[in-house]
Amino acid sequence: MPSDQLKIKLFADGADFNSILELYKDPRIQGFTTNPTLMRKAGISDYEQFGRKLLTAIADRPISLEVFADDLCGMEKQARTIATWGPNVNVKVPVTNTKGEFTGSLINRLSHDGIELNITAIMTLDQIGDVVDALDPNTPAIISVFAGRIADTGVDPVPLMAEAIKLLKDRPKAELLWASPRELLNVFQADEIGCHIITATSDILAKLKLVGKDLSEYSLDTVKMFYTDATAAGFSIELVEAGSIELQDPSVAA
Repeated sequence: MPSDQLKIKLFADGADFNSILELYKDPRIQGFTTNPTLMRKAGISDYEQFGRKLLTAIADRPISLEVFADDLCGMEKQARTIATWGPNVNVKVPVTNTKGEFTGSLINRLSHDGIELNITAIMTLDQIGDVVDALDPNTPAIISVFAGRIADTGVDPVPLMAEAIKLLKDRPKAELLWASPRELLNVFQADEIGCHIITATSDILAKLKLVGKDLSEYSLDTVKMFYTDATAAGFSIELVEAGSIELQDPSVAA
């Protein structure tokens, strides 16, 4: 399937401001997500300044910014504050705190107050069901399931994600997001099962240009890459005379 026929929304995941602005130029990218880990890796020290700057630069597409307090009271104060930073913000709230306590009561209060949430770090159907029950059906929300991390454990995430779509049937304003994809194929897998959104890093999104590429041509490109890199590295092998190479009879067992 050509990438321009995808029904799924493409979000970009990252925290490098210039890279985000570059992706913003691409009309295929319909939203942006980030998290404290990505922001730390990007060297961001002022969370609020970065968040406000991002929301000012991109005012017409949704941007998810996450709370980082660990107690429900602190999470709620941060969530309500972040919600004031811009009309296009989705406040990310983890499905539990570090003690494993479900944040359902907080999700319920915020959602019923009209705050658009992105519930993150979800990995089980039970968690999805609990989150769906906590959401206000009249308030838009994103349910982020970390399908890539599920796959990292050796479990195929596709059946779980397909079942998750069914769990959202009573929440028409809630969208299922495939988080942490590991390869471009995941975009097409998510699209095929009817997932609403997939968020991917810039290196995965860059592979969209490969969609439909002739595989024989791609094979030749790969051979050329190996040759070019070997030459550029100055690799050499001290060759022996052909007559001095003793070839083993393949019929003789090693």
